[in-house]
Amino acid sequence: MSSGTRSPCGAGRDPPITVAVTRSVSPGVYRPAVRLRYTFVTGRLRCGLTAAEPAVRVMMCPVSADPAGRPRLLLVEDEGQLAAMLAGLFAEEGYEVDVAADGHTGLHYGLTRGYDVAVLDRGLPAVEGLDLLARLRRSGITVPVLVLSALGNPADRVAGLDAGAEDYLAKPFDVEELLARLRALRRRHLDTARTLPLAAGRLDLDAREVVTGSGRVALSERECDLLATLAGRPRQVFGRDDLLALAFPEAGNPVVVDTYVHYLRRKLGRGVVETVRGRGYRLGAG
Repeated sequence: MSSGTRSPCGAGRDPPITVAVTRSVSPGVYRPAVRLRYTFVTGRLRCGLTAAEPAVRVMMCPVSADPAGRPRLLLVEDEGQLAAMLAGLFAEEGYEVDVAADGHTGLHYGLTRGYDVAVLDRGLPAVEGLDLLARLRRSGITVPVLVLSALGNPADRVAGLDAGAEDYLAKPFDVEELLARLRALRRRHLDTARTLPLAAGRLDLDAREVVTGSGRVALSERECDLLATLAGRPRQVFGRDDLLALAFPEAGNPVVVDTYVHYLRRKLGRGVVETVRGRGYRLGAG
């Protein structure tokens, strides 16, 4: 192992890291397999390579569907070595991680999949990080976002926060601080995100009830999951396959989506879910 000067993550070349993670059947989805081995120097996780070590070694293996309840994290980072290290780190922290190597893929994932938190770089190919973030916010995506960027002067931080980020951390960064910031983001988000607005009231996620001016309507777990998916991105049109993956991951037939749309309409009125012909469903206006 090199005895030279080492820099914190995102800031230079350093000894190789072996990251042991698993990979799901979907490309870019990382889950923990075994304890990860990192190199720590004075309390900071270091990343980078020596001249003699051309690549980070990442061990991957296929796994079955992840158990329910694990928080999902979107990582949009174009530097492959750093992305692999962060994916393993987040997986070890307990997240199911989707990795996008460019802004276009990150935007697609953000619009079509549900996440508990997202970490975005700024200097991305295809779609710049703050442009990606602004597009997500304009589409009604409220997932809490931490921008992780080498652009760290005050003006850059202000631009990131004004674009819709909840937090901004400059590279090089301390890993323990990054993880603590993500935990704080999720706590703050959960404190304010246990209800979702609807056209005629609100969805209480804890009680699984729709609250309107005329009373409360109880929902089943699956009905609540479907309505929460639609209400979380009210302007987004979801295909049946998208809703199947987001709201009914254990089901195999997209007909279940149509069935539960029917159940919601029967309880709450036809206007609660709008059919967009040829495309799918979105939250209704009535």
